[in-house]
Amino acid sequence: MIVRIATEGQYELSDESRAELGELDNNVVASCQSDDEEQFRASFGRLLDFVRTEGRPVSDDQLVGSDLIVPPPDVSVQEAKEEFTGEGLIPG
Repeated sequence: MIVRIATEGQYELSDESRAELGELDNNVVASCQSDDEEQFRASFGRLLDFVRTEGRPVSDDQLVGSDLIVPPPDVSVQEAKEEFTGEGLIPG
């Protein structure tokens, strides 16, 4: 699975990472729904850290489509609410 963090780059994650990534995504959705900026920052930060540490960076010279695009690290909770809705970025 190829995950792009907007403004940052792409990462290749193993299929085994999908379940944990989905759980992190669900936590971000919950924090958006609660409109709690601090909780959102913490849960979104964990999702970004997971992608960065579990994923292998895709070289800039490789042209690969992204399976998932994550908002940029500086996204606000208000902006994130538009993307992290329902089932989140990763449908169940």
